[in-house]
Amino acid sequence: MKIAIIGHGKMGQQIEQIAIQRGHTIAAILTEENTDIQLLKNCDVAIEFTAPSSAVNNICSCADIQLPIVVGTTGWYEQYQYVCDYIEKNNGTLLAATNFSLGVNITFFLNQIAARIMQHYPYSVGIQEIHHTQKLDAPSGTAISLGQGIIDNNVHFQSWEISKETRHAFGNILPIEALRQNDVPGTHTVHYKNDIDSIEITHTAFNRKGFASGAVDAAEWLVGRKGVCKLEEMFNFEQYL
Repeated sequence: MKIAIIGHGKMGQQIEQIAIQRGHTIAAILTEENTDIQLLKNCDVAIEFTAPSSAVNNICSCADIQLPIVVGTTGWYEQYQYVCDYIEKNNGTLLAATNFSLGVNITFFLNQIAARIMQHYPYSVGIQEIHHTQKLDAPSGTAISLGQGIIDNNVHFQSWEISKETRHAFGNILPIEALRQNDVPGTHTVHYKNDIDSIEITHTAFNRKGFASGAVDAAEWLVGRKGVCKLEEMFNFEQYL
């Protein structure tokens, strides 16, 4: 498979290494210094990890040439519907996710199940995420996905808000605390508590390998598909219940 990497920072470099180890060819690498879209025309799929300000343009450029694209950049989702419409209009293929790690996606699934159960019991809930100081968006896309998983599966919550301290709520607005510390790839905790006990669902990344490996998995899965795809379709954890 011929892969284009859009964005060659730490994540892009890790993706390059894993893709080559699996026998794929890196046919193009686009960076801030090299933005030649023509390089993408001979590729089978693109993997994009750049910045929120660049993601939408990169997605649309790939859609223009019907190149499937896996997008790990977060912070642009206010334009998500526009992007979906553009993909459909131009017969493109998109798989955008806040986190491609297998472990994180198992955590997402467990979080949704817990949220369904907890709406029937008197536990308050809060989310905390910790990332390295170079991360541009806060809260992280992964934390937002965890929050949305609770909102979609617990009738007590309608929205989330960023919090400057560790807080818990029983309903309406879900607090998400975002911390930035040196050399932390990503730690996310959903914390339920009452005056009797507490329950935590935590995912701790030791490095970027899980994110990068999952992005290559997604690229392999995406080739041959059309439209806006979801990571849940690829993992399909419901089959195990």
